[in-house]
Amino acid sequence: MTLKTNARIAGVTFLFYIAVTITSLTLFSRATGGEGVAAQLASIAQHATDLRLTIPLNLLANLSALVLAVTLYAITRGQDRDLAMLALTCRVAEGIAGMDVSKTLGLLWLATGTEGPAHDAGAASVLGAYFLKMEGSFSASATFFALGSTIFSWLLLRGRMIPAGLAWLGVVASILLVVCLPVQLAGLLGQADWFGTVTRLMWFPMLLFEVALALWLIFKGVAEPQAANVTGTGNP
Repeated sequence: MTLKTNARIAGVTFLFYIAVTITSLTLFSRATGGEGVAAQLASIAQHATDLRLTIPLNLLANLSALVLAVTLYAITRGQDRDLAMLALTCRVAEGIAGMDVSKTLGLLWLATGTEGPAHDAGAASVLGAYFLKMEGSFSASATFFALGSTIFSWLLLRGRMIPAGLAWLGVVASILLVVCLPVQLAGLLGQADWFGTVTRLMWFPMLLFEVALALWLIFKGVAEPQAANVTGTGNP
């Protein structure tokens, strides 16, 4: 495919990825509303359909990560094939790491089941707390996302393939996540979940960048990379 085609596919996929992710998080938040594990499990029982819908939405988001891995690699490989391949690998790892649906299925089982731990209030509370914590927290996929985004943004900047200001926004937003995600996971920067204030502040620059980049790719495309570095990497 041409650069223009890959750019348009990437742009549409960015917007689709953002839409399904926000929708999934909104449904998850609504389904798990309440104070305490017992209240949250009761809420899930009442909004089981909302939680079930997050499963296909998350799988679509993971598929989007794989599409972006391929299209962004195709766009940037002429600038530096090795770095582009590393970024592609990170985005593929992002998509694969996020495909585990066992936590969501576990919550549904605890909230709606009638056998085993689902029927034991104490066991359900312990398992529910674990599944809720794991489901609402960052996974390895977020870190792989941040690393891949950093590299792709740098290649777009170095190749002058998009406006410099937009590319710099991507680099800075990506590095912010690369630095902050491990710190937050260690418990040193607020609670490591998708719904906290610190988390929203961390991700807002990335959201701004990806929406702006998506629109640029759809309507403007990308320029041919300048001063491509292909030394030792073969033909791009």
